[in-house]
Amino acid sequence: MDRPDTDIAPLVRRWLEAAGEDPDREGLAETPRRVAGAWRDMTSGYGEDPEALLREAVFTVDANHMILVRDIEFYSLCEHHLLPFFGVCHIGYIPRGKVVGISKLARLTDVFARRLQIQERLTNQIARTVMDVLHPEGVGVIIEASHLCMMMRGVEKQNSRTVTSAMLGSFHASAATRNEFLHLAGAARP
Repeated sequence: MDRPDTDIAPLVRRWLEAAGEDPDREGLAETPRRVAGAWRDMTSGYGEDPEALLREAVFTVDANHMILVRDIEFYSLCEHHLLPFFGVCHIGYIPRGKVVGISKLARLTDVFARRLQIQERLTNQIARTVMDVLHPEGVGVIIEASHLCMMMRGVEKQNSRTVTSAMLGSFHASAATRNEFLHLAGAARP
């Protein structure tokens, strides 16, 4: 979905006109080009292969303890209103001899977040990809996010946050593993 600015800019110009604006006025003259560039960045995840990204940094390690990367910041766009939602992602897994470079978990989050999304799908995509590439004992993903579609329109609830989780393998099957992950991720914060 990596489109040249020339494909999106004319659409933005027409959108401004439909909103009753003059796209040629000083403050808006370059807006179609800027919006096209911003959308190219915000949807750059379509041009990346998430599994290939993880495979770039898989290492053989004799480890069977929980690995957790917490508070991975992300920004995404709600596919229903094209408004941003943003928050943090916590990813944990228990390896079976293979680990991934921890920065790749943050990059994986961005690959999926930089697509038109719903939070529920985003959570599952991250968990499933870690499971499919590393084949760990289990994976847990928690996402906490604020949605502008709820904050600035509709119900206008400024302090609401949505929390989603995906638990696969031992994180799903074992209450002890799941509880350890939830504790370490800080999901039980006051």
